[in-house]
Amino acid sequence: MYKSVIGLEIHAQLLTKTKLFCSCSTEYGDSPNTNVCPVCLGYPGALPVLNRKAVRMAVKAALALNCEIAETSFFDRKNYFYPDLPKGYQITQFYKPFATNGYLIIEVNGEKRKIGIERIHIEEDAGKSIHDSKTGKTKIDFNRTGIPLIEIVTKPDIESAEEASEFLKNLRQILIYIGVNDGNLEEGSLRCDANVSIHEPETPLGTRVEIKNVNSFKFVQKAINYEIKSQKEIIGSGKKIEYETKLYDSKQNKTFTMRTKEEMLDYRYFPEPDLLALKIDKKTVDEVKEEIPELPSDKIKRFMEEYELSKKDAVSLTVSKYLADFFEEVSSYNKIPIKNANWILSELLRYVKDIDTGFINPPVKAKPFAEFVKKVDDGEITGLVAKELLPEMIKTGKEIEVLIKQKGVEKIDSDDKIKELISGVLSENQKEIDRYKAGEKKLFGFFVGQVMKKTKGRANPQKVNLLLKEILDGK
Repeated sequence: MYKSVIGLEIHAQLLTKTKLFCSCSTEYGDSPNTNVCPVCLGYPGALPVLNRKAVRMAVKAALALNCEIAETSFFDRKNYFYPDLPKGYQITQFYKPFATNGYLIIEVNGEKRKIGIERIHIEEDAGKSIHDSKTGKTKIDFNRTGIPLIEIVTKPDIESAEEASEFLKNLRQILIYIGVNDGNLEEGSLRCDANVSIHEPETPLGTRVEIKNVNSFKFVQKAINYEIKSQKEIIGSGKKIEYETKLYDSKQNKTFTMRTKEEMLDYRYFPEPDLLALKIDKKTVDEVKEEIPELPSDKIKRFMEEYELSKKDAVSLTVSKYLADFFEEVSSYNKIPIKNANWILSELLRYVKDIDTGFINPPVKAKPFAEFVKKVDDGEITGLVAKELLPEMIKTGKEIEVLIKQKGVEKIDSDDKIKELISGVLSENQKEIDRYKAGEKKLFGFFVGQVMKKTKGRANPQKVNLLLKEILDGK
């Protein structure tokens, strides 16, 4: 029986408008090599100037992850040669990072786990190599060079691929909530490396293998599971695990060697001579702490207590801060939060492409949507009619009251009218009546459906059921 030991290293791009040490734009998707200057290209004599906003964002992330903030930290040079690193070194924090000893609590299969965060440090990104398979050439885009990052390094507390994936989901959610990262794995603004090893209980830790740059929650889980299985097979065959760096191929669902121990780089870290020590005083920490909004875990708890939502609904509504804010605004208008949650989660989300950003500008404004849900709750329109009118509201921007009048879909609630409709349906279906009276009670649903069809969903379904039963059973 082997135990898995997993640690994650996550690079998160900070949402500043300019780079970490210069005033070049951080805009994604601009033409290659247009957002560059002598500083980020490493020209001789060009000196770095630290981005104050990036530091405040880094501190905000560290506080949200329960870290201790060092009053004094330092920058270092990580030296290596690669075509997309124009200076020949990366400015980072190695010897003394600005944040340490944090943690994040996750929940997997109903069990809560506290995952330690060893350190968070600030560093600049490298450029991007673009490989052209047709020409066999590699092009370099330096636009990303100098982009501000934080690297979040966990302790080896993660015990399964599921926990690793859940940790990454929770971390991403927090970073988006506090406004320091957009969580876009596809564009590379959130990247994850996983260190994986296995060992038998009561024995020393095994040799770790690093899996680089996995860019989705699903792939993180698959890559780690594959690596655990692979290491078990290697040990089972009597061989030893080699310390190496691997990449994950999502198409083949397997990891493969990128470089071995012999090829590992010696980064020759030394203190960055062009930057002073980073001083983060208590006043700054206190100011940033005040800027941190209610975090997802606290919001879930409050939604369950204040609005009496189920845990499932509370979790679903807090996936996005903007979605949670929309729910609260709607509920402030109509005071029926459980109904609001049901309509948002079951219907309104159908019209949203991106859950993270879809409620920055919601498909329908909060007040009209609150009135829409209230009409259903008050029985003025049926749920079936409401589902037909919601897309009309979204498409036209018209309020529900206007659409009800235009479409003529007021709820049919009169006993006499419903009895008249039932009589019409029964007169058209004598054979089905005979079968029902002969014992085929499941045909009851057929009759209800026919009445609702005739009224295009406008009839009060509860009254249809009640009156139909009375008539069919001769009561």
